Amino acid sequence: MRGRNGRGLSGCNGRLKVLHLGKFDGDVGGIERHLRALLGGMPPEIEVVNLVANAHAFTDEHRDNGYTTVRVANHGSLASVALAPAMPSVARRLHRQHRFDIVHLHFPDPLGHLTTLTLPRSVRRVISWHSDIVKQQWALAFYAPFLRPFVQSADALIGATPQHFSTSTQIPQAHEQQLREVIPYGIDGAGFASSDESRLERKQLLLERGSRGLIFTVGRHVYYKGFDTLIRAMQTIDGDLWIGGRGPLTNSLKQLAIDMGVAHKVRFLGFIPDQLLPAYYEACDVFCMPSVERAEQFGLVQLEAMACGKPVVTTRLGTGVEFVTLDGVTGLLVPPKDVDALASALRRLLDDNELRTCMGSAGKQRVEQVFSLEQMIRKTVDVYHRVLASTPAVRHAG
Repeated sequence: MRGRNGRGLSGCNGRLKVLHLGKFDGDVGGIERHLRALLGGMPPEIEVVNLVANAHAFTDEHRDNGYTTVRVANHGSLASVALAPAMPSVARRLHRQHRFDIVHLHFPDPLGHLTTLTLPRSVRRVISWHSDIVKQQWALAFYAPFLRPFVQSADALIGATPQHFSTSTQIPQAHEQQLREVIPYGIDGAGFASSDESRLERKQLLLERGSRGLIFTVGRHVYYKGFDTLIRAMQTIDGDLWIGGRGPLTNSLKQLAIDMGVAHKVRFLGFIPDQLLPAYYEACDVFCMPSVERAEQFGLVQLEAMACGKPVVTTRLGTGVEFVTLDGVTGLLVPPKDVDALASALRRLLDDNELRTCMGSAGKQRVEQVFSLEQMIRKTVDVYHRVLASTPAVRHAG
């Protein structure tokens, strides 16, 4: 099969070759976990290289889960952008080796943007738009004039929910050749909740949790996650809170629990390996994602909780969060930073076993119907083929 431009849709050796600019290596957050699921599920005809910033100051390469990851020496970060100056030269070397058909970026990512500009424009550009730039407004003021034309020049733009497009203030108007597609993040719901290791962990956690109602939350301990609001809400909740993850705010959150007089109700779990996460979802009664800023565009942890049959309490941010959790169906939505409303929603679910069961079942069904891993992979591969079959996008913007 060949595209209208005469180029083979599967590369010169029968395989379609894609360079992903995956930003960071390791268990940084939901986007990194999304990438592992997406790339690990790619069909054999798609050859993937994932180029990321290393957690250390050296460059290396390894192959795992069906794709190659190249980690570039990193010397810290500035405004959440990795300081990995060798990334453009490594990308050029990889292109000479593999002759990529597509480069797939994950925005916002100024370093990935710069790196792509050093590749031949014959390499088609696909951008997954994960979030607007929210916190680093000073950096955006400088970057916006470069961001908008580059995004507009991409051959395809992917958003995980309709809200990624409809509520963004930074995505420019599409040109007529640009493909725009909503592809929800997906997980393997059955596989996520069924490992022997997680079942053994769950048995232990059920012994530890006791008879009181249990709320679970997990994520990086950063400003927009709203864990401080959740800790304050625990003052009026007869139950316990387990907080997974870690980050720059961990110590201040622990101190807040002491100051609020709820330290006896709040347990900080630290980093939880992916393979054990299902045990924590299954051991709790309610999952809470109390995010407070629009930097939270989706919340992959909601899908994980729903796959385990748990109702979700989260916030109305005007983002894709509200596409994932349906208010009154799979969970409850409350205003961000509203301690009383958050506490009320949590108490309502902790006190109503039938409602928890009903919402948990609806959430599990929604994951299967809308957020399956198979569907996410299939739609992404389809975008690749449609891009290569289409007329190239405008060239003047980079």
